[in-house]
Amino acid sequence: MELLKMDMMLWNGGLSLIVALILLWVKTSQDEVKRIGILLSKTREENAEKYVTRSELHTDINRVIDRLDRLDTKLDTFIREQKSALN
Repeated sequence: MELLKMDMMLWNGGLSLIVALILLWVKTSQDEVKRIGILLSKTREENAEKYVTRSELHTDINRVIDRLDRLDTKLDTFIREQKSALN
């Protein structure tokens, strides 16, 4: 009878230890997943700062196109003046 109680106590202690180790592993894994999630969020924020938005890109492209149009107009005027000077 005493031997049976001792066996049950050993099994109870052993299984409790195994469950405790499994729970510790689960908590550690969960903390690591949470940490990686935070790092991923920060990385996304940092990457978003490095790139332009679609509206900023369109604004910049429109400025370049406007400058090219003005340059085109100036070149046309210059060519017309050169042709009229030759005639």
